[in-house]
Amino acid sequence: MKKSIIIILSALVTLTGQAQVSSSTALLGSWSGKLKAGPVSLTIVLHLEQVDGNIKVSLDSPDQGAKGIPGQKEYLSDDSVAVTVESLRATYRARLKDGKLDGTFSQSGMSFPLEMTKGVAEVKRPQMPKAPYPYETEEVTFRNEADGATLAGTLTWPVGYNKAAKQKPIVLLFVSGSGQQNRDEELMNHRPFLVIADYLARQGIATLRYDDRATGKSVGGDVKNATTKDFSRDALAGIDFLRSKKAFSKVGILGHSEGGSIAFMLGGQKKVDFIVSLAGPTVKGDTLLAAQSNRILSLSGQPATMTVEKFRETAATMNQPWLNWFNDYDPTNDIRQTRCPVFALNGDRDCQVISTLCLPALRQLLPPSKKHLIKEYPSLNHLFQHCTTGLPDEYSQIEETISPEVLQDIAQWVNSLSK
Repeated sequence: MKKSIIIILSALVTLTGQAQVSSSTALLGSWSGKLKAGPVSLTIVLHLEQVDGNIKVSLDSPDQGAKGIPGQKEYLSDDSVAVTVESLRATYRARLKDGKLDGTFSQSGMSFPLEMTKGVAEVKRPQMPKAPYPYETEEVTFRNEADGATLAGTLTWPVGYNKAAKQKPIVLLFVSGSGQQNRDEELMNHRPFLVIADYLARQGIATLRYDDRATGKSVGGDVKNATTKDFSRDALAGIDFLRSKKAFSKVGILGHSEGGSIAFMLGGQKKVDFIVSLAGPTVKGDTLLAAQSNRILSLSGQPATMTVEKFRETAATMNQPWLNWFNDYDPTNDIRQTRCPVFALNGDRDCQVISTLCLPALRQLLPPSKKHLIKEYPSLNHLFQHCTTGLPDEYSQIEETISPEVLQDIAQWVNSLSK
């Protein structure tokens, strides 16, 4: 549940400023470092460029997918720099020491040490698919008329797909976690939906992944006041689109995190032929988020004292439509009404959707079927990466995008439905 993670710099937007300088400086170029604030560790990249006699300042927060954010120079010399981020009331001031920028990042009364080295470290993502691909893809759009949203996505056909063949492939609609995600569910330089789609295509399974409403190439649809229920109508429009093509033997849904909630909503409505739930919540929203808070507090060395009542009091002050709705949402009835085959996966180190809370609830609620598979994976986090603690600050530091065992299990289970 990405919305519930508070990450410093998440609002790095609409900063302005270029400053006139009379000469070049040894500090021109790109600098990168790790900003550590409690349990959160973020890579920060500072760019100092000379353009037409001006110093152009910009920041990247690659762990959050934020790039090219303008900043403003206060001071710049051969051995010192000061940058202001006015809209965040933030500054970075540093002095060159032993070839590194030794400085302090300050924001809203809080200060953190930030040492930066020249250059930008290469981000390694060995599972990232590289073209040319041995399968065909198709850019498509589909429409959620009720909400005025046009969703754009990528339909990936299986390797060796033959339109004239009698045997039609199975297809999965991908639904991302909370927060506005692009079709690859891109997060911290990882693109899990792209990796999964590539793997499934090589195993004979078609997929459709799409940009969330008002994100990427998708247009329209309210976001500010939208809830999980509203987003479920976007997913339903995707399911209806896939059925309208009459090119698939079965149409299922793969939902991650909040997308798992949407999967069970549509499952309860008998709209899908099967479900793959990647860390999908199966308990009431406020219970889930209070447990999430306690797990993160505990792993961060702080007292785990969050109660459901205290969490609801805090959430009420935020007055966020999505959070208010999610706190009240109880998936019990949707799960009990789900009759299609379900493959539910959780990592035992997931600190956002706690496996020991959600998997027992699912086993109790889901109508029995020999086709169900409910599985907990050791040492995997919320993104299904092998990890050490499971805390969100590890996501960007782990090269693996998703466990190969998870990929293999999804493909094997989905393919078993065609037998």
